[in-house]
Amino acid sequence: MAETISDLHKRMEAAAEAMDFEEARRLRDRINLMRGGASREDVDQVDTSGLARQQPGAMGIGTSQQRVTPPPGWKPPKKPDLMTRGTSRRGKGR
Repeated sequence: MAETISDLHKRMEAAAEAMDFEEARRLRDRINLMRGGASREDVDQVDTSGLARQQPGAMGIGTSQQRVTPPPGWKPPKKPDLMTRGTSRRGKGR
């Protein structure tokens, strides 16, 4: 079945209106492949379920640094006791 981008776009909008977002996502991915230069035969054979979008914050605007995540099992240090702040062991203030 030879589908054009406009046919796929109409089907995608109809699926989105029917709240079938999985089908709309699949059609959107097929449209993007066709716009990228893939032939219709290649698009029909490609499994788009494995395509993943970039995670937010993985590479932000103007930076190539990823989000820092603590290692597994890391716990933040205890906060200081505000009642003992500024006192020494000898009982003298600052």
